[in-house]
Amino acid sequence: MYLGLDLGTSGIRALLVDDLGTVLGQADASLATHRPFAGWSEQSPSAWITGLRHVVSSIGKQSPKEFEALRGIGLSGHMHGATLLDEHDVPLRPCILWNDTRSSNEAAALDAIARMREISGNIVFPGFTAPKLQWVRLNEPDVFSRTARVLLPKDYLRLWLTGGHVSDMSDSSGTSWLDVGKRSWSEEALRLTRMSLDQMPELVEGTDRSGALRESLCKEWGVRGPVIVSGGAGDNAAAACGVGCLTTGSGFVSLGTSGVILAATDCFVPAPESGVHAFCHAVPGKWYQMGVVLAATDCLEWLARTVGNSPEGLANELPEKVDGPSKIVFLPYLSGARTPQNDASMRGVFAGLEITTSPEDLARAVMEGVAFSLRDCFEALRSTGTRLEQMFVVGGGSRSRYWLECLSTVLNLPLSCPVNGQSSAALGAARTAICAHTGASPAEIMKFPEVSETIMPRDDLLDRYEDGFQQFRSLQLAAMPSRI
Repeated sequence: MYLGLDLGTSGIRALLVDDLGTVLGQADASLATHRPFAGWSEQSPSAWITGLRHVVSSIGKQSPKEFEALRGIGLSGHMHGATLLDEHDVPLRPCILWNDTRSSNEAAALDAIARMREISGNIVFPGFTAPKLQWVRLNEPDVFSRTARVLLPKDYLRLWLTGGHVSDMSDSSGTSWLDVGKRSWSEEALRLTRMSLDQMPELVEGTDRSGALRESLCKEWGVRGPVIVSGGAGDNAAAACGVGCLTTGSGFVSLGTSGVILAATDCFVPAPESGVHAFCHAVPGKWYQMGVVLAATDCLEWLARTVGNSPEGLANELPEKVDGPSKIVFLPYLSGARTPQNDASMRGVFAGLEITTSPEDLARAVMEGVAFSLRDCFEALRSTGTRLEQMFVVGGGSRSRYWLECLSTVLNLPLSCPVNGQSSAALGAARTAICAHTGASPAEIMKFPEVSETIMPRDDLLDRYEDGFQQFRSLQLAAMPSRI
C-alpha cells in the first residue's frame, strides 16, 4: 500500500493506493490562507501538520487493514513557498506562499542580473523563493540572520515525517537557485542572493528514496513498517505523473487555485523571454514547460464570497453547453499576472457590466476570463515550438462541464477528463512512492489514466470565441498599469 499526500493551497489530500495505483481511500482537510496586506499570502506550517494528522487518521479509519500494510509515501505540494527554519528546525515566521507578490521589486532586481536567467532558465518571478528571501533580508533582518534552512512547503511535511532536510528536482526548480539544466543547486545563484549551500536541503529525484517514516510515527499510525518516503514532486509535476505526461507531446491543463498549461519535454528547453517556465520533471532525465495563471478557481472562490454563494452553487447555475462568449469581459488578475506578462501589479477587471447583470453572468465571465488567460499561456508555449498531441484536464474546476467546453473551444483542443482527475497530484505522489519502493521504472507505473469523457471544441462557436479572445486582449492591454 502507498500513500500520496498533496499539500494544496486550500487543503491537503491523502490518497491510499495499491501497487497498481487503484484508489482504496481518500481524505481531505481544509487549510486557511492569511492575507494581512494587499499582495501578501501566508500559511502556518503548523496548520499543515494538523491537516496531515487529520487525513492520515481518516485514511487509517477508512481502510485499517490496508493502511497497516503501508510501504511508501509520496509528497506533492504547492511550489515556491519560503518556509524559514532556525537551527532547531522551528519555523521563524509564516510561510510566504507562491501567490504572494510582495517581493516584486526584489524579483525585478534579481532578474536584471543576466546570470540568474542563464543559470535557472527562467525569469525570476515575484512568486519564486529567492526574491522572497531578499524581501525578508531587507524587511525582517532578524529573521533572515536566524534562517538556518529554507524548505519548500511539502518538504516541511517530509521533515516532520522523516527528520530529514530533502527536496526533489521538480519543486526546487521554482526557487531560482537551481541550475535546472544540470539538476543541481547553483552556488553562484545562491551567492548572488546572499544565501549559501548549507541552507539548502539535499536534492534527490522524485522517484528516489528520500528517507523513512520515523519509528515513532509508524507506532502511532499502526503500520508495520518500514515505510519509505520518496522524493515526490511539486504539485504540477506530480499531476503530470498522475496522468502519465512524461514525454514530449503530452500535457495537461489544470483548473485549480491557479491555472496551468503544462507540456512534458524530453530535454531542457528554456525560453524565459516568453514567460514560460522550464522546470525539471519529477522523473530522471525529463523536464517540462509550463504557463501559469495565478488565479483560476481562486477567481470563482472570490466571486462566490462576494455575492454570498458557493463556487459549486455558481457553477451549477450555468448550463452544461456554451452558447458563445459573454458580453462581459473579465481579467482574472486578482493576484497579478505571470505568463506571459510577468506583472505583479496587474489587477482584475470587469468590463461591460449593466443594471441587469446577475451573479450567473459574472460567473460565466469569470470562467471565460480564466479560459482566455490560459489561451495566453498556450500561445506562449507555442511560441517556443512546443506542440501538444495529448491534453488532459485536471483540478477542481474540471467538475464544471460548462467551463470545460468553454476552455476546449477557446483553445480549440480536445480535453480528456481522467477518472479521479481532481486527485491527479496525490495519485502522482503515490506513484513516485511505488517507484521508489519497488524500483519500477516511471514509464511502467505512470501510464495514461482511464478517461471518463473527452470534451470537444464547439466548431460552430470557434470564430465567436476567437473574437472574444481578441476583446480580452484589448482590455488586457488597456488595463496594464503602464497605460493607466
